[in-house]
Amino acid sequence: MDSTIMKIFIPVIAFLVSITGLFIIRGIAFRLLRRWAEREDTKLDTIVVEALKTPSLYWCIAIGLFIGVDLSDLPARYGFYISKSIYLLIILSITLAAANVSDKLLNTFIQKSSLPISSTGLAHWMSKVTILVLGFLIALNVLGISITPLITALGIGGLAVALAFQDTLANLFAGIYLLVEKTIRVGDFIRIENGQEGHVEDISWRTTRIRMLTNNMIVIPNSKLSQNIVVNYSLPEKRMSVSIPVHVSCLSDPETVERVLADEMGKAAAEIPEILSDPGPVVRFIPGVGDNALEFTLSCQVKEFTNQDLVQHELKKRIFYRLKKEGIEIPFPRQKIGE
Repeated sequence: MDSTIMKIFIPVIAFLVSITGLFIIRGIAFRLLRRWAEREDTKLDTIVVEALKTPSLYWCIAIGLFIGVDLSDLPARYGFYISKSIYLLIILSITLAAANVSDKLLNTFIQKSSLPISSTGLAHWMSKVTILVLGFLIALNVLGISITPLITALGIGGLAVALAFQDTLANLFAGIYLLVEKTIRVGDFIRIENGQEGHVEDISWRTTRIRMLTNNMIVIPNSKLSQNIVVNYSLPEKRMSVSIPVHVSCLSDPETVERVLADEMGKAAAEIPEILSDPGPVVRFIPGVGDNALEFTLSCQVKEFTNQDLVQHELKKRIFYRLKKEGIEIPFPRQKIGE
């Protein structure tokens, strides 16, 4: 009886002692790693430390179990299965840790390099799936399962899946095409062929989400979006030109009108932050002499597409009051009445 108790007691004590020691070592190691990460300027150290925090608990438990099983008198068959389970636990935890690290590193890289990829979009999904599949194949290899028949079966079954999910695969590859081509990026302001417009919120594996100025969301399948004619107001750069037509009386002096408009546009550029000072606003006597008025065009650069309404609102008010103050007549629209 004593011998039986000792056979059970020794592995359990070995497991508890080893796991306690490993937890202590883990705690000390993470404390030192956090202090080291705080001294570094990059986020890489913090990301790795945080990603390994939970998986390291499983590694401590797995090593403790391995030591306990190794000191026990379990039959070889049970020891074999327990060892395989421990290996699978370690592989699973490493796979999840690697997936989390790759996701956070990719997000950090995108933010620093300003790449047109969403933090929750297709690129992150693809990176996670790739690592998880690799972990799954390694786990099969540890279990002694040959992956060659599995790959063959997947190749044959892939044809059936491709036929059954044609639309899904079309959207997936269209999403990859949009990310690689970079003609539509997350954050860009676009207008679709049917007139709908807004900021691109995300390009996922199936759809692209566009937030309209009314704060509503447009959800478009990637394949449909890739086939549309799209105007991207954020390419090649966000700033854009705004033109405002101004009509004055034919009796007005064009030189005086140009001087007044240029002076008012210069003041507006200095006071309205949405107007860019370089290049500065310009006044042109274009189209020129009209049927009932002298027609001028005012042009200025704004920071982005969504600034144009506010800028036009402010400029038109300023121009109206300035022309009125200078005594320059603004002709009223005339409408012919049929005989």
